[in-house]
Amino acid sequence: MDHESRDHGPDERGHDPRRGERREHRGPSCLGEDAVGELARRSGVAVSALHFYEREGLLTARRTPGNQRRYPRETLRRVSFIRVSQRVGIPLALVREALATLPQNRTPTAKDWRRLSRMWHADLDARIEQLVRLRDHLTDCIGCGCLSLRKCVLANPHDVLAEEGPGPRTWLVEGLDD
Repeated sequence: MDHESRDHGPDERGHDPRRGERREHRGPSCLGEDAVGELARRSGVAVSALHFYEREGLLTARRTPGNQRRYPRETLRRVSFIRVSQRVGIPLALVREALATLPQNRTPTAKDWRRLSRMWHADLDARIEQLVRLRDHLTDCIGCGCLSLRKCVLANPHDVLAEEGPGPRTWLVEGLDD
């Protein structure tokens, strides 16, 4: 087939190269699947993060004969669910547990999100309370610099010398007494 015979008119989708129209190449998306790069572009998530989510059991992909990942189109919603969960401070282990409660490992719906987010309210409230305490007591520790104050919420719980008060307590230097 020569060059002229290919440009005789519109293709099967009505795109006419003679008028400067180009058919948009969408790759595997035309088949209801996305390659990892396309999913990364559409979701705004790095390819490495998508691979990590897959290793962690949060996403699944089929492999082509060439070993390329292909994600179902609904994976975009699943990635959004994971990212929103992370943004509000939910650890990936809890996100994985939540996704595992869905029938046939399907993508979460708005109803699922409401149910799952209610499960996380108590955990988020406890973290908020802890952060407020940390903020309120942070200035107590900055003055001494040693973080050994008894009331400091940042103190090392195994700091036995903290019982003697703030500041340095012992200097172990051999040979000074000689």
